[in-house]
Formats: sequence, C-alpha cells, structure tokens
Amino acid sequence: MKRYNLLKLLFVGLTVFGFTSCKESFLETPPLDNLTAPAFFNTDAELMAGTAALYNKVWFGSNGQALLSFGDGRAGNMLSPYNTNWEQFYQFNVSNTNGDLSSSWNSFFTIVAQCNVLMYNVETYAKPEVSQAAKDRAIGEAKYMRAVAYSYLVQNWGPVPIITDNLKQGGDTTQTRNTVESVWEFCIRDMQSAIDLLPTTTVAGSGRLNSYSAKGMLARFYLTRAGLGATGGQRDQAYLDKAKELAKDVLENGPFQLMENYADLFLTANNNNPEQLFGLQWVSNGGYGSGNQFQSQFAANSQLTGFQDGWGGGNGASFDYLINLDPADSVRRKATFMLPADHYPELVKSKGGYSVPVPSDDAWTTFANFKKYVVGTPDDNGGLGQQQNAPNNTYMQRLADVHFIYAEAVLGNNASTSDPEALRYYNAIRERATLEPVTSFTLDDLLHERRYEFAVEGDAWYDMVRLYYYNPQKVIDIIGNQIRGIYTIRIVEGTGTPQKKREFEFINRNEERFTLVPSKFYLPIPDTETAQAPNLLLEPVPYEFN
Repeated sequence: MKRYNLLKLLFVGLTVFGFTSCKESFLETPPLDNLTAPAFFNTDAELMAGTAALYNKVWFGSNGQALLSFGDGRAGNMLSPYNTNWEQFYQFNVSNTNGDLSSSWNSFFTIVAQCNVLMYNVETYAKPEVSQAAKDRAIGEAKYMRAVAYSYLVQNWGPVPIITDNLKQGGDTTQTRNTVESVWEFCIRDMQSAIDLLPTTTVAGSGRLNSYSAKGMLARFYLTRAGLGATGGQRDQAYLDKAKELAKDVLENGPFQLMENYADLFLTANNNNPEQLFGLQWVSNGGYGSGNQFQSQFAANSQLTGFQDGWGGGNGASFDYLINLDPADSVRRKATFMLPADHYPELVKSKGGYSVPVPSDDAWTTFANFKKYVVGTPDDNGGLGQQQNAPNNTYMQRLADVHFIYAEAVLGNNASTSDPEALRYYNAIRERATLEPVTSFTLDDLLHERRYEFAVEGDAWYDMVRLYYYNPQKVIDIIGNQIRGIYTIRIVEGTGTPQKKREFEFINRNEERFTLVPSKFYLPIPDTETAQAPNLLLEPVPYEFN
C-alpha cells in the first residue's frame, strides 16, 4: 500500500479527470501552474464537471473497510476477528502504522487539498463566460466537502492542522495542530458559507448538494459541538437551539423525504433518492478508485458479487449488536445483517435469489454477515458493476439523521421528553421499521434507535464522540459492557414455520470485552506524518481566524 505524508498531500491538484499528487519532495513548493487547469472552466457546465471528483475518488481511502473499522468497529457493531488491521479499531489498540489509519488520514487531507485548490482555480481561472451562480455553487460544494472532511478528522484524531492554502502551507515542516475547538469552529464557518453559496434546489436525482444539504450537516455539527467543553454534563443550550432550528428548517422546508421502505434505501436503483442529503457517487466504469469497494471486502462470498471478490465471510455483526436487537426490529436487521435462512430476492436474481446457509449444529463459530451495501452481481444491477467497483452510493447523511438530530436537540439536557414534535419525527423512523410508536424517549432510547437505523453506515462511533464530549464516563461504561467476542447462531427449534416466525439464539463463545481509556479515545497520527513534521506531536494551538 502506498503511504503518503500530509505535506505531500497538500500539493494535490484538481483536474477534470480526478486527482493527482505531486511526486516532488514535500519541502518543494510546486510551480503555480501545477495547481491549475488554465484551459478548464470555460463554461458553467465545465465547472460543474470539474467538481464531480469531490463526490467520488477523493473519498475512496476512507470508504469501505475504513468506513466500518472507524465507525462501526469502535462503536461495537462489527466483528472481524481475522483481520488485524480492523481488529485494532474495536480493541482500541490502533498502531500508528495501521494501513486503514493512514488511508483515511490521507483521504481526508486529500479532500481538504482538492477543495482548497478548486476554490483557488475558480477565482483565478474561470473564464468570463462562467456565471457568478456557477462559481458560487462550486465554491459552496468545496466549502461543504472541506467542512465534512475536517469534522471526521477532528472526531477521530482530535487536534489536527487547519490547512487553507496549499502554496503557503504545503512545504512547512513546522506545521502544528490546532485545538479541537478551533477545528469545530472552522467546520461551522465553512458550512455556514456553504449554506449561503449553494442553490436552494438541485435537479432531482442528480446527487448534487444544495443549501438544505448544508443546513442538515450544520445541524449535526451544532449538536455535536454543544457538548464540547461542557461543565457538569450539561450541553450548551445555544448550540442545541441552533441544531433544532436548522433541523426543523430542513424537515419542514427542504426537498427531502423519507423512503417508504427501509431496505429500498440500499438498492443501486435508488441511488440519489429523496432521503439522501449527501451521498458519495460511485461508478463502476471509471477505473479503480471510482467504484464502491464495500461489497468486495464485506460480501460473504463471491456468489454474491459475481466476481472473485466477496471476502467478508469472516466478518459480521458483533455479539453485542445481536443480543441487544429488539426481535421486532426485523426490517432493519435483515437489511443490515444476514441471519441463517434469510432470503434476498434482489441478490443473485438469475438463480431465484440468495438464501443464507443454515450452519450445522456443531458449528463453533458463525457470523451474521453484512447485507447493507451488498448489492449483488452486475445482473442484479442492470449490468453495472465490476470487481471492487460496485455502483451504489455511500450515504454521508440522510433525512432520518435529521429526524433524530431534531429529537435529540429537543431532548437536550433533560432526562426524557414527550414533546409532540420530537415524538413525531422520532416515531416516523420507528414506524417505517414497523415498530410501535412511543410516548416518550430518553437519550439511551435515542442512541439505541440510531444504532439500529444507521448500523454499517459508519455513523455509530460519532454518536459516541458526541456523548463523550460531555459525559465521557458513560461512553467508557457503554464500551466496557459490550461483549465483542466470537459467537455462533442457532435457529430456535420449532420456529421458522408458517405458524411461527423464525427466532434465533446467539451463543457466546468468548466473553471478550475491551476497555476504552481516555488516552485511546483519539487515534494516533500515522507515523509517516510525525516523521516528516514532528511538531504535530506538540501541544495544539488555537487557530487564528481572519
């Protein structure tokens, strides 16, 4: 695996074909024309095409296995006992040489660099024929993407360097980190700018961002920021109110709506559906790095993919996820993880669908393998798909998240709430999952709902980060109580008949638990970074905003 350091990644230049990285020493400042495309941006259409890479290749290193190990692995949704890279995440002993650690760090800073260069190019090279609206939109997309990249950086690594100018900062080996508070302020300011610059509407099904996409993401930022620096476990009410206001605006006035069927969210045919606020746009015919690699890594076998990939047979749901699952929550579970005898007519259609094998009674270990983001063979997807290049989107935010943001902002610092509006949005998600509505909910209830709504979407750890900011001991206790060892699955005798719905027994084989200590809450900076820029190990400093 190639390993690039941050300073080299700061020299990334945006092109119509995607992205390239400078091959020179990280100490050298690149010629100005290496960071530009002088013949590009002649029209609005060319500028729009030039921003497409921001929805695709630049995210590749943080998608797939990194998405899960960072988000679901650490939060306790995922088990992967045979991959030492992924194991390190859910065991809280990540090495600074971990490949997924480096890939994600590089991916996020590549996004930052691409956005910085794009904004420079738009201001410098866009021809007079390019409208101001098109330039505003491109810069708004760049501001949005940069803010999202930094939100992942700050939640995973804590203090990180804020980079806004590749030319001035690219060769600076004295680069230091900025405080967590500074990084969140930077994210918020970028997203506020994106709201102002992006159009209020976009073509339905295009997958392009609009101002309501930015409002939904800023609501998430405010909700998380509310807990940072909290005293006595009380979140900042001003930030909670901002989160509530923005979420309400998106829910009442935005162009988004919930999909009726939960499982339909994850069909390739429903890419860019009305529930998506922001999704990564993968294509299967653009070469390696342009397609979604998720099912290559996590599909249980090659029969599901139609190629020689499908290497995920030894991965699946954690024991803790399964034993805390409400048996009535079968709609979301089946769309997320496979259990024995489940049948999926949308997979392997040429053979009448895919039925999950039933393990033998003497099987010591079995897994609830991944279903979400496993979309099947090219025949299952209108002829689209290649090995390690599936055409399905990756959700970065969907409307269900905004429902829960509003509900949590209303709950705020209270033990529970029965607020009618909060319940309306909270219960809408439960009812889609065919669960009974409730008359009140607590924070624990909401965390449970979020866990089972967004499992395998890489979100779960960031729920823990939001909680850790104002109640670290609760997160330490949640993690410490989770059983993360191997298990086997049995179908309960006498169930799975026309008279009785199938029931499952989950048998723990290893009472394995792991302790989260504060020093391991943030991930280590990759060793290649600190070798080139040792000041990254110094205490962070506040960022000086202009």
